[in-house]
Order: sequence, then structure tokens, then C-alpha cells
Amino acid sequence: MNAKAISPTLFCGDPHGQFAHIIQAAKQFPTSAVVLLGDLELARSMDEELEEIAGRVWFIPGNHDCDSPELWERIVDSKLASRNVHARIAKLPDGTRLAGLGGIFRSSIWYPHPTPQVNVEPRYKNQKEHSKSTPQSARWRGGVHLKNQAAIYPDHMVRLAAQRADVLISHEAPGYHPYGFECLSELARRLGVRFSVHGHQHDCIDRSAVWEAQHFRSFGVGLRGITAIDSTGNAQVVVAGERDNLRPHRGDFT
Repeated sequence: MNAKAISPTLFCGDPHGQFAHIIQAAKQFPTSAVVLLGDLELARSMDEELEEIAGRVWFIPGNHDCDSPELWERIVDSKLASRNVHARIAKLPDGTRLAGLGGIFRSSIWYPHPTPQVNVEPRYKNQKEHSKSTPQSARWRGGVHLKNQAAIYPDHMVRLAAQRADVLISHEAPGYHPYGFECLSELARRLGVRFSVHGHQHDCIDRSAVWEAQHFRSFGVGLRGITAIDSTGNAQVVVAGERDNLRPHRGDFT
């Protein structure tokens, strides 16, 4: 990571259709990057919704972004589609290497066991393989079913694990979280990241006690919350999540 970078990045928890607080924070906070952690649920094209801060936006999709063709098209057909960091690494303006893993694990594809020593064989290794067994009438634009456009396939993680990054963003939570996945912690370690940030669970549980043992810092950002994190992993809550003191919800097991 660029040692000269001093401006923290804004990491934004699941907006679920509300963006005014993100735009306001981006205008007021000195940052060169605004990162959205999924479940955008846009009411119009992404570039229109975030026009005022479009040059600073990066994102990953969440499971609810595939709830309808319209929601998904507002992302993939947007002028900001190239800012999708899912299953790849992007270099932010300050030199930060940002690795992304959007979507969720689905049991119909691959649902890793909480204990990494227990191997769970995936039904499909990638979308191309899955699309071959998807009925033509159920395919979205010739590929897998719409809801699986935001699913995690093994090849997504394999692709990332072979690279290096400074930060890992994901929609699902890594292993520190009660409903997280240890394989995401292992991915963070293989990437060599300083910290990871996730959404989806609508909370920001403090597990700083495990940071040293897991070899990276981990942060959850609550529902419509915003956390500023600098290059060393120091965090400041800019906007508190709406449900930070409520029990997190489980993921999608379908």
C-alpha cells in the first residue's frame, strides 16, 4: 500500500436503496474512494444514482441486487459497471490494492463448512459449468439463473488467492463473525491483506481480540452505516448502522 496515502477510504454498509447519506459523507469527508459493500438495490442506473461522487465509487454486488432483472441491470448496464471489484483486484487512486468478493454462498452451488478441515465438494466450480445445467428458459442473458449472478463460485476464490492485495472487501463475513466463513479468513491471509471489510450481516461486531491470531483486522459495516478506514487499518465510524445493536441475520441457504 502506498505509504504516502493519508486519506482513509469510506466503506459503506448495505444501502438497500438509500444513498443520500453516502453522497453527503463523501462530500464532507476527505477521501479519494467510496466503497459499497453490496445490496445496493438501486431505483435507477447506478451512474445516475451516484452521479455526484461517481469518480470515487467502487463496489461489489450483494445477494439482493439479483432480486429482479431491473435491479441487476441497473448495475451491469451502468457506466459504473467497470467499478465492480467482484473476483478481481482494483488499484485505488492512493495505490491501495482492493480485492473484492461480492455475492453470497449458496448451497445449490457451494456452501463451505464452518470448519476449514472439513472439505465440502462444490456442485459447480464456475458459472460456465453451472450454466450448462441451467435450463435455457431459466438463464439470464444465456448464463446462470439471475439469482446466481451474485453467487460465490470456487473459481472466484481461486482466482483471488493467487494474487496479493492490501484490503479484502466481501459481502459475506469472514470467520470471526458468528455467521461468517473461515474460508474467507483464509483467503484474506493468502492475499496478505492488512484488513477485511464486509456488509450483509447489518452489524459491526467488535472482534479486535482475534485480530492478532487471524493475522488481519476485520470490520463489519452495519445497515446503511459508513466506516472510514485508513491504510493501517485504523477505523472511525462516520455513520452508525441502523441495526448495529440487533442480532445479525443468517445468510441465504437456497
